[in-house]
Amino acid sequence: MRVSLASFKRHRIRALLGAGAAAVVTAAALAFAPPASAATLTEITNFGTNPTNLRMHLYVPDRVSGPRPAILVAVHYCTGSGPAFFSGTQFASLADQFGFIVIYPSATRSGSCFDVSTASALTHNGNSDPVGIVSMVRWVINNRNGDANRVYVTGASSGGMMTNVLLGDYPDIFKAGAAFMGVPFACFRTDDPSMWNNACANGQIIRTPLEWGNLVRNAFPGYTGARPRMQVFHGEQDTTLRFPNFGEEIKQWTNVLGVSQTPSLTDTPQAGWTRTRYGGTGTMAPVEAIRIANVGHSLPLSGQAMMAIQFFGLNGPPPTTPPPTTPPPTTPPPTTPPPTTPPPTTPPPTTPPPTTTTPPPTGACSATYRLVNPWPGGFQAEVTVRAGSSAINGWTVRWTLSSGQSITQLWNGALTVSGTAVTVRNLSYNGSLPANGTTTFGFTANGTSTNPALTCTSP
Repeated sequence: MRVSLASFKRHRIRALLGAGAAAVVTAAALAFAPPASAATLTEITNFGTNPTNLRMHLYVPDRVSGPRPAILVAVHYCTGSGPAFFSGTQFASLADQFGFIVIYPSATRSGSCFDVSTASALTHNGNSDPVGIVSMVRWVINNRNGDANRVYVTGASSGGMMTNVLLGDYPDIFKAGAAFMGVPFACFRTDDPSMWNNACANGQIIRTPLEWGNLVRNAFPGYTGARPRMQVFHGEQDTTLRFPNFGEEIKQWTNVLGVSQTPSLTDTPQAGWTRTRYGGTGTMAPVEAIRIANVGHSLPLSGQAMMAIQFFGLNGPPPTTPPPTTPPPTTPPPTTPPPTTPPPTTPPPTTPPPTTTTPPPTGACSATYRLVNPWPGGFQAEVTVRAGSSAINGWTVRWTLSSGQSITQLWNGALTVSGTAVTVRNLSYNGSLPANGTTTFGFTANGTSTNPALTCTSP
């Protein structure tokens, strides 16, 4: 019997992307019993535009958190399905605990892999799988009162790749993602009918942060809103989607979010796991990356689903507790503040500066401007705040916008704009700096970049 090259590649994809991920989900299914509740997984049909005939399964826990619960999209591996990902991962039981809704998409093409390879899949409002998944999200917002301001996505293997794709295609929909064993946005781009990109799978596609970032920005030309935060997990011994892809994801998303590639924090949450955070040290930093030693293509491991939920900020009080009047995380996500956070037009801090008999001198800090990425009609920049010879507790940076400039997004700081006068103050987690210590904030803006005269003062 003769076998076509496309058929052979599809079989190889199923064997490679499916076997490892399916094995860990099978093991997980033994460790994590299905949710002990009356809630059930339900298939939803006719949910909206669905060009690739995806299937949609929905899990709504018995008690949701608040009148508008958050939404999590959980995307399966090759050879898998939405119901298999429901049974084999912790996300449904965590939904029971914290009251969010989970969407489980299912790919229906041969091999049950998601399209992360075609030009249509890598374009906002294209004509492939991402469109169907976003239709599912919109259906939940309209029919289950889901919170459009708290939509998140996670996935493993093919689902991890789709997590990268959805964040690139739809930054207007998703607030954050957690990708297990994925690859950067557009890394898997190919015109091969099998949709398999061997160079990407083997970790051979290496680009600069700017090149990776431009691939994301070009997916949705003209978009100037907030960008979703990203969390990535990868096993160092992964031979299916090899480990170099982990570093390329970090390069891509730190560039997209305008934060330094130098970690703000490095720790070991568990033996053999190394976690790095970029652009902030809190649980909801702009980018978080977890590398796992001596592990192959077999994620998520026990406890990692909870790490994703914490990164999203969904680990609030259980559904039986009234929703809080202030957001549960102490560090607001830099991309889009939680709905209850006051708008940045009201400057912090809420704690008055300490009173002293002799006011401390101003000018105890300095600020340095760096152009990160220009594009026609806009740019991305980073400002480094440095303490002087003494420690500081709070800082304020000011400058004047040039003609035609307007700030569209700012992270790691509290922004106030009055006419052309810009004021950025520290947040709760980055105001205290030791002598000569530094922190950064970033922003995107319309107009042409200039090198503004920055002033930095500390109370």
